[in-house]
Amino acid sequence: MALNRKTLTGSALFILALLFVAVLLVSNALLRGARVDLTQNRLYTLSEGTRNILTKLDEPVNLYLYYSDKATQNLPQLRAYYQRVRELLEEMAARSNGNLRLSVIDPLPFSEEEDAAAGYGLQAVPIDANGEKAFFGLAGTNSTKGQAIIPFFRPDKEAFLEYDIAKLVHDLNTTKKPAIGLLSSLPLAAGFDPATRQMREPWAVYQELSQLFEVRALNAAQLKSIDKDIDVLIVVQPKDLSDDAQYALDQFVLRGGHLMVFVDPSAELDDSGADPQNPQAAMMADKSSDLPKLFKAWGVDYARDKVVLDRARALQISGPDGAPVRHPGILGLTKADLSRDDVITANLETINVSSAGYFELAKESTAKLVPLIQSSTDSATTGADRLKFMPDPATLLNGFAPTGTPFVVAGRLEGKFKTAFPERKDEGHLAEAKEANAILLVADTDVLSDRLWAQSTNFMGQRLLTAFANNGDLFINAVDNLTGDTDLISIRGRATSQRPFTKVEELKRSADIAMRSQEQKLQGELSETERKLTELQSAKSQDQQMVLSPEQKAELDKFMKRKVEIRKELREVRRRLDADIESLGTRLKFYNILLIPILLVLGALGFAAWKRRAA
Repeated sequence: MALNRKTLTGSALFILALLFVAVLLVSNALLRGARVDLTQNRLYTLSEGTRNILTKLDEPVNLYLYYSDKATQNLPQLRAYYQRVRELLEEMAARSNGNLRLSVIDPLPFSEEEDAAAGYGLQAVPIDANGEKAFFGLAGTNSTKGQAIIPFFRPDKEAFLEYDIAKLVHDLNTTKKPAIGLLSSLPLAAGFDPATRQMREPWAVYQELSQLFEVRALNAAQLKSIDKDIDVLIVVQPKDLSDDAQYALDQFVLRGGHLMVFVDPSAELDDSGADPQNPQAAMMADKSSDLPKLFKAWGVDYARDKVVLDRARALQISGPDGAPVRHPGILGLTKADLSRDDVITANLETINVSSAGYFELAKESTAKLVPLIQSSTDSATTGADRLKFMPDPATLLNGFAPTGTPFVVAGRLEGKFKTAFPERKDEGHLAEAKEANAILLVADTDVLSDRLWAQSTNFMGQRLLTAFANNGDLFINAVDNLTGDTDLISIRGRATSQRPFTKVEELKRSADIAMRSQEQKLQGELSETERKLTELQSAKSQDQQMVLSPEQKAELDKFMKRKVEIRKELREVRRRLDADIESLGTRLKFYNILLIPILLVLGALGFAAWKRRAA
């Protein structure tokens, strides 16, 4: 009987082992590639736009991640970010149906891999004082020998990591870039500056635009029609366009073309009236722009001589005396002023504008103006001429009377438009659009200038831009949207893997407030002591000026004693902060190292005891 029981037990264990192996094999086959993202911000879940781009891959794309593993042994932050980059690339490769092929390469010094990385254009960045360099970049190729790179993965750009990689893959899979027409009287592209007699850099928005699209510059003086293969037309600072040029824009919109217009009541970078021999000419020149016939036909009102002032969104600049002063005509529009319902502005945080105008729907207009960017309710308008010769920005608030309603600085004009030239009988003339269309209108051209949103630096011989506002994103988002490709828009600005200790930061802020209060108190007492010493000194005779009186000495001793006490109080505040942070760390270590494992062990023992009693 005992033998049979042992045999049955052994057979049962063998069968269970076979079932376990079978379950593993079946789950491995059925659940291959399955992943569960349990991170708070779903860092490893690809956004819909990225998945769409990967689904559209119709040919293999090879990605080569070059990372100097040995050289970065002592750089834990960079190594942690490398892990983040690699895991994201592996996730994208797993979701690409085999069309995205990832290779991870450690380019050792003087190796063929290092030569290959340099050949792609990747940058080896110095990482220590001894001149040690490291690679951390991505190169991509397609079947037609197309190449695209990310020269170096910067940890401070982690929020745009997924977008940057998706854009690289998107570019490699796009055989033909969309054609963008550009009609501008502002110097967006690189060229010769006659004022400085030097070559000027292109505006950052133009540089980004030319990387993503095929940009065709149009000549306003010769413009009579828009090529049919142009997907989007961008008009910047249109000044006194001829009827033929406006008619070309009119017919482009009526046939379904996508148009984006930037006008301005006072374009600060408009140098069309500049004369090196007469500096006053530039100051007096008209810097406004308008499309009067087209705006009227489209049912939109725009005042080319009015600027929006916003007391609540005024940015701080240097005043006439060098002291900081807020300029109600230079605005930092926040998330609350941007449309959350439109893909162009949904993920943006800050847009800076300067001497901006506004749009309104005309009476009896059949169109619809959907606001994208608005001023706050604490805003009003003023004449654009007031900003030309204004010595002090604060004077703009003289007589300021807010309307209580926001002004539309940028919007999407939607409708079924009619021609502004019903009298024209040109071949193929359209009197009315067959379908509804949308025109993007922006009442500021300075929004495109580098000075309002990006700081340029030279990084290893390459021009890098550090954005402090989302103006560039606004522009590219708009063009992406008008070309019909919204995949890249949806993946801009993801959360980062950095998880700051919010409780520790809160403790530090509290301590800083306490220390600042004590320091201000000390400074106040110091000022009061200096005042008393000065009064005592002025009461002394000429021959006693260099000798401290008993009253002065007593006052000085009193202050020095109080200074030591306040310094002691400051050290106590800092000591309590360190003690609080250390106590928090100790509790976290106890929870993670002891409490959780103990609870798991007790739970396992309790479950085993329950099973034993049940048997």
